[in-house]
Amino acid sequence: MSDTPRTHRTDEQPEAGAGRASFMNIPGSPVETRRQLLVKISWMLLWMVYLAYPVGDLLQHNHGTAATVGGWIALAVFVTAYVGLVVLRSRPGAPARVAQAVVAMMAIVAVVTTFGLGTSWLTLFTYASVAVAIIAPARYALAGVGAMAGLTVVVGLLSGSDAGAIPTIALTAFLSGAAMTGLQRLVATMRELREARAAVAHLAASEERLRLARDLHDLLGHSLSLITLKSELAGRFMDAGKEEAARAQVADIENVARQSLIDVREAVTGFRRPTLPVELAAARTALAAAQVRLEAAPELVDAWPGLATEEAGALAWALREAVTNIVRHGAGATLCTVRGDEFWEGGGERYAVLEITDDGAGPGKSAPGNGLSGLDERLALVGGRLETGPGERGRGFRLRALVPLRQVSAPAPAPAPAPAGAPAPKGG
Repeated sequence: MSDTPRTHRTDEQPEAGAGRASFMNIPGSPVETRRQLLVKISWMLLWMVYLAYPVGDLLQHNHGTAATVGGWIALAVFVTAYVGLVVLRSRPGAPARVAQAVVAMMAIVAVVTTFGLGTSWLTLFTYASVAVAIIAPARYALAGVGAMAGLTVVVGLLSGSDAGAIPTIALTAFLSGAAMTGLQRLVATMRELREARAAVAHLAASEERLRLARDLHDLLGHSLSLITLKSELAGRFMDAGKEEAARAQVADIENVARQSLIDVREAVTGFRRPTLPVELAAARTALAAAQVRLEAAPELVDAWPGLATEEAGALAWALREAVTNIVRHGAGATLCTVRGDEFWEGGGERYAVLEITDDGAGPGKSAPGNGLSGLDERLALVGGRLETGPGERGRGFRLRALVPLRQVSAPAPAPAPAPAGAPAPKGG
């Protein structure tokens, strides 16, 4: 494909979707830039609709000049405190006492303005209830929201507010705070899931390192022991004047060292080969950062247990390239689906099929880039092929990697031992 921006191309590595992630925030994700913080505050300001009641009360000139000016100041302080609480909670390690002081000030402003300016200002308790749900520990959050709703009723009754409006406002305060309590628990769960995914990716990489360490230990331990033994023998033969025997030992040492070098290179090559479990874990992390949801069946990891190493590595490369493609150039993509299947051709060949689709803008009319061309060549080396094109209903991009599934012949069963006393078989 062409090098125009935001088109499907796979010749570059993903950068965690920094471009799109800066404009949106996943619930529970840390705020890392000022732009992300501004986006979060903008979304929060959309829910300031209940401030229409106190603002309307001030604009209708229901109070004297001093009371109106005081109301505007109190409203500005309240909104500033609410926005400040959001900013404060977006910074890791913020002191809890400061957040508690901000919420207490919001509650005080709500109480004072309700007594001084009337029923319309009871709606400030809705935001105070939400603020309590934000800062309170999970086990006390719902109780704190209930206490704030109760305070709303008490202040409303003592201030002589409209009796018909008090239950509605108190119920709104409670439901808003309860909803925020649920959202906070959802955020905590999503944070734990992200940490678990990162841990899975780390463990998968650690398992590969341990496998390499075991292979190198088995390979080099035997080879180096043999080299040491033959070196000692060569020295003894040289001391005894047996030059031919010493040369034979030195030749053996050379052969063992050369074979060890070959074995180490093969082991390292296997370590560098990507695997499907590792690539799936990496794909979840990269796509989540790019605001793209990944749907993959859990059994996909063990879909083809008998698949040869080279073919399995080619499918893992296909998944990596497809995810890179989506993260870097999948304009408008929000969902990535990974499926595994088997396909029979007319000649009787059986193929393992890995299909990756997204719901983005699609490839358009651009030609395949270096990434897809390289992947096609990699699949061809193992007898497979690459199929690309638009997704279902012409939207998005679909990548299908096919590699042959070769049946591995089972070893012949060992002959049963002959019963005691039976005559031994005669040689042919």
